[in-house]
Amino acid sequence: MPFDLALINAYGSHGDVLPLVALGRALRARGLAVVLQTNPFFADHVAGAGLDLLPLGERADYDRFFAQPVEGDPKRAMAQVAAELMRLLPPAHAALRARVRPGRTVAIGGGLGMVHRLLAETAGLPCATVHLAPSVLRSNLAPPRLVPEADHWRRWHSPRLNRFAWWLMDRAYNDRHFTRPLNAVRAGLGLAPVADALGPWLHQADVLLGLFPAWFAPPPGDWPPALQLPGFPMPDGGGGQPLPAAVEDFLRRGPPPVVFAPGTANGAAQDFFAASVQACRQAGLRGLFVTHFRDQLPQPLPPDQLHADYLPFGALLPRAAALVHHGGIGTVAQALRAGVPQLLRPVAYDQFDNAERVQRLGAGTVLLPAQYRVDTVARALRGLVDDPALRARCGALAGHWPSAADPAADPVALAAQAVLAAGSGPAAGTR
Repeated sequence: MPFDLALINAYGSHGDVLPLVALGRALRARGLAVVLQTNPFFADHVAGAGLDLLPLGERADYDRFFAQPVEGDPKRAMAQVAAELMRLLPPAHAALRARVRPGRTVAIGGGLGMVHRLLAETAGLPCATVHLAPSVLRSNLAPPRLVPEADHWRRWHSPRLNRFAWWLMDRAYNDRHFTRPLNAVRAGLGLAPVADALGPWLHQADVLLGLFPAWFAPPPGDWPPALQLPGFPMPDGGGGQPLPAAVEDFLRRGPPPVVFAPGTANGAAQDFFAASVQACRQAGLRGLFVTHFRDQLPQPLPPDQLHADYLPFGALLPRAAALVHHGGIGTVAQALRAGVPQLLRPVAYDQFDNAERVQRLGAGTVLLPAQYRVDTVARALRGLVDDPALRARCGALAGHWPSAADPAADPVALAAQAVLAAGSGPAAGTR
C-alpha cells in the first residue's frame, strides 16, 4: 500500500455523509489515518468512527441550507445544491490540501463534491469517486429519471434523442450552475477548463465506485466500464444502539405503525406531515413520524401517533407496517433490506430515479407531491399494508443482502479494498 492517509470530502445529509463515514472507518481498520471533511453537524458520527474531523463550514450552514424549500421545483432545488457546492469548493480544497502528505495520500469524495478531483490534479494524488445513487450516471440507452416530466419524452426515447437531451440539459442548465462555476475555480488553481462538469469528466478517477448493487440498477452498456458496484452500504447512525424507550413502548402498545420520514434534512415538509397525520387516522393506522424539525408536525399529535427526532432504521423498519419517505438512496436501501413496503414521495435530486427503481422492483408505489392528498395517501397505505403478495416480494428482495457471517462480502469492505488499490496508478483512460 503506497499511502497511509485518506482525505475524504463528504457533503450533504445523513444519506450522503454516513456512507463515507463508514468507508473511512473501514480504511482506518486497514491501517490508514483518515481525515473526513464535512459539516460539524456530523461531528459525533465522525468521532464515533475514530476519524479526524475537518470542519466544512459551521453547523448553522447546515441548518440554513436544509431549511430551504425544495418541494415543487426540483430544478431550483438542484440549483441550490450547485450554488452551495461551488461556494464551498475553494475553501474545502485549500483546507484538505494543507493536510496532504506527498506521495502518501489518497483523495476520496462523492461525485458532485468535486473537491477530491481538484486535489488529484493540484497535488498529484490518486483519487476515488464514490457515487451513492445511479441517477448521476448518464446513459443514452437507459437514462435516469431526473425530473417528473422526464417520463413524457422517455416513452419515445432513442439513443440519438437521449444524446440530444443531455446536450440540451448541459447548455440550458448545467453549464450555468455547474460547469462555468467549476471552471472559474479551476482557473484560479491554474487548471484547464472542463467541457461538461456532469459529463464524462465526473467519472474520471483511479477508482470509480457505485455504492448500490446491480440488481437495483442494472448497468446499461454505456455506463463507464471502470465502474465497480460493491452494493449498498448500510450505516444508519444507530451504532447498534437500541431504540429509545419511548419508541419501544409505542411499538409494543399496538400493531406495527407506518413510519413517515421525508428526509433527515428536510425542514420544509409541513404539508407532507399534515396530510400524513390525517391519512393515518382515515386508514385506521398508527403513525411514527421521524424528523429533526418538530415544528413541522401538527400539534398535538393523536394518541396513536408518535414523533421522534432520529431513529436507526436498521432497528426500526423490520417492525414497521410500511415506510413513507422521500426516496433518498440510503432510506431506499434500509427499506429494501428490512423487507418493508414503501410509499415514495420524491421531491428532488436523485429521488425520482430511486423511486422509479423501487416501483419497478415491485417493492412499493410512488406519489408525487401534487398527488399526496389525504384520501389518496390513505388508500395507498391500506393497499401496502393489506397486500400479502407485496410483502412477499419485499421479503424476497431482502434476501439479496450478504450474510453477516461473510464479512468479505460486505459492500463497505469491498469499497475499502478498491480504494486501497488506487495507488497502483490511474485506470486506463480515466484521467
